[in-house]
Amino acid sequence: MSLEVTFLGTGSAYPSPARAASAVALRSQGHCWLFDCAEGTQTQLMRSHLRAGRITKIFITHLHGDHFFGLPGLLCTLSLQSSPDPNKPPVDIYGPLGLRSFIWRTLELSHSQLLFPYVVHELVPTRDQCPAEEFKDFSSLDKDEASSGEAQGRIIHLDPVENSYLLVDDEQFVVKAFRLFHRIPSFGFAVEEKPRAGKLNVQKLKEIG
Repeated sequence: MSLEVTFLGTGSAYPSPARAASAVALRSQGHCWLFDCAEGTQTQLMRSHLRAGRITKIFITHLHGDHFFGLPGLLCTLSLQSSPDPNKPPVDIYGPLGLRSFIWRTLELSHSQLLFPYVVHELVPTRDQCPAEEFKDFSSLDKDEASSGEAQGRIIHLDPVENSYLLVDDEQFVVKAFRLFHRIPSFGFAVEEKPRAGKLNVQKLKEIG
């Protein structure tokens, strides 16, 4: 298995002609995971060798605009490039509490209907992740989305023993989120590849000494 990291944007605050704002892609075996999605990410994807349609998971570190303002536009573009498929698995989106409401309201207000399903998994921050005066409780924002029938996803709380948030645990990877201190609650993501059996034929090696 090979892992390929592509830096689509490394700037902050706002994009510039020479450098886009935050976005990083991780590619493995045909799948593509996106970490942050600032405005301009679509353009950067077009300039790269990556295919946006391969994106299956999106991880948002925090809710500052230079890290996620490009997300609604990217989702709409992916929909324009898609054909309706009831069996298509949803795009999983992970990020801080409040992200689900932002996506739902943006798509609702712009009358945008996606041709593929998506699920938003929200991480519940702790109050010590930012200055006290900057902390906001967004836990009540999901009422309209619940009544709309949108896929809700998980609400993920901190595991106090592991001091992390378990996001993905499949045959190949474990992905965890860790708390970071910033002006607003932020998260770092760790992707760990699971051990794989080697390809050596041990019995054959023993036979030939």
